[in-house]
Amino acid sequence: MKFIILSITFFSFLFSNNAIIELYRTGGITSVELYLNEQLTKKSYWEGYLKTKSTQYGYYESIEYIVTSTKNNKEISILKNEDGNYKEVFNSPIITGEVDGDKRIEGDLKTPLGAYKLTQKKTKLDQFYGPLALVTNYPNKFDRIQGKTGSGIWIHGMPFEGDRPPFTKGCIALENNKLTNLAQNLNINNAILIIYNNKINESKEELALVLAELFSWKHAWQKNNLDGYLSYYSDEFIKSNGMRIKDFKRYKTRIFAKNEPKSILYKNINIIPYPNSINKKMYHIEYFQDYKAPSFQSKNKKELYIEIIDDRMQILFET
Repeated sequence: MKFIILSITFFSFLFSNNAIIELYRTGGITSVELYLNEQLTKKSYWEGYLKTKSTQYGYYESIEYIVTSTKNNKEISILKNEDGNYKEVFNSPIITGEVDGDKRIEGDLKTPLGAYKLTQKKTKLDQFYGPLALVTNYPNKFDRIQGKTGSGIWIHGMPFEGDRPPFTKGCIALENNKLTNLAQNLNINNAILIIYNNKINESKEELALVLAELFSWKHAWQKNNLDGYLSYYSDEFIKSNGMRIKDFKRYKTRIFAKNEPKSILYKNINIIPYPNSINKKMYHIEYFQDYKAPSFQSKNKKELYIEIIDDRMQILFET
């Protein structure tokens, strides 16, 4: 309710004709909420919202540190997210896998492309790995449905004794003093690692499109528009429980047949560019969802892996 009242005040300020107040007077809070939800489905709204924000590495509401690693340039950087703007706080040369290309199978000596969590800081390692290692979650959920194998992709250091070749078996490695500095400038519990071939620059226009599509999908769901809702799912879709698109459509048809009123709120949204070798324009989307319907309620973190095709969001994977 507090959010709605603040929104009424904000929109009343924007519109000199007091359209929002008139909508509230004649239709009540429900009409105002519907209007505001519709605004969130518009790309133009999000373009205005993103106008003053840095978007080179995506859109983040709850991730503080963005670690970027470019394989071709052999470089790693840390950017600290401060109110939607990024400040580089670390940069270093690196070495990566001996073999070029995206990692697909265990032992292929390739460094993966994609977006990964840093799950653990390891110390007391074999001297070959230097003073510490940051462990990634490769293979992540999307990697696994792609059939990728392997493990132990770390950010680590150099041997304390002896030399090593100028490449790794798939990890990212840097000089020990640089690695220590990297770890000091980073909270791994609130960070994302994005591994590219080359640096990219995400446009505000495309991120605005992704946000508008995310809320359009939510709007169709909230309005019990089954066809509209399902139109956001790719034919390649796989649910985290293994359900594929045909069975998923049957399942959702049964759920939507209840025609229940529902409240769906999203917050802590992170839209992470997802480099890949399958020729898709992809994003990994994380958010916290508060769902309430008469027959079911939940509050949990959700994840989507999506691609953009002809200015439409297509969901490839959902938790």
